[in-house]
Amino acid sequence: MLGIDTTGKTASAALYDTESEIFLAQSTLYTQKTHSQVIMPICRDIIAQTGKKMSDIDVVAVANGPGSYTGLRIGAAAVKAMCFALGCPCCGVSTLEGLASCNLSFNGIICSLMKARGELMYACSYRNSDGVLVPLCEETIIERSALAEFLESLNEEVLLCGDGAADFAADYGRKAFILAPPSGRIQNAVGICLAAASKEFTEPEKLEVSYLQKVKAEKDLEDRTRKA
Repeated sequence: MLGIDTTGKTASAALYDTESEIFLAQSTLYTQKTHSQVIMPICRDIIAQTGKKMSDIDVVAVANGPGSYTGLRIGAAAVKAMCFALGCPCCGVSTLEGLASCNLSFNGIICSLMKARGELMYACSYRNSDGVLVPLCEETIIERSALAEFLESLNEEVLLCGDGAADFAADYGRKAFILAPPSGRIQNAVGICLAAASKEFTEPEKLEVSYLQKVKAEKDLEDRTRKA
C-alpha cells in the first residue's frame, strides 16, 4: 500500500506492507514548494529505495480531508492518475482519523484537531482500544471554546494531536489534556496507511474529498444570490 497526505504544510508518503505490518519506507517533508511539485518525486523515491516498482503497488490510500483545499485537490488528482495508470483501487481516509492513527500507543480518548480559520477548528474525537478507533462524534468544524467544553464533559484524559493541538493545549490547558509528541501532531502518510488497512477500497473515479466547510466559490455564489 502506498499512502499519501498533502492536506497540510507537509507532503508525506509511506509504503506499507499490510501482510507483515511493516513500513518499508516513509518520507515527510516541510516544503515551500507546492505539493504538486514534490509529492510524486517523494513517492518515486521511497519506492525506488525499497527496490520496488510502481507496478508492485496494490492500492493507494490518500488523506481526503479536511485540510488545505489546494492540497486536497492535488492529492486526490495524483492518486486518481496513479490508480488509473496502475489499474489498482484506492482508499480515501479522513485526515483526522489518520492523525489519531499516528497515536495508537495511547489507549483512551484521542482528539484530532486541525486549524481551520480564526477560532474555528476541524475536530473529531475517538476512543482507542488496543489499536481500534471508534469515533465519539462526527467530524466537524467547531469553535475552540465549544471543543474545550465538549472534551471537559468527557471526564477522562484526552490526547490532543494535530497542527492545532499545541495552541489549544496552551490556551485551554487542563490536567486531563495531554499533548501528543511532535511526531504525532503533524499529518503523516503513516497514519493514513494504518487507517486505510481496515477499510474497503474503491475505484479511483469514486474518490472524493471532504472539506467540512464551503469553499470560497460556494461562499461567493451564496453572497451574490443573497444580494440579487
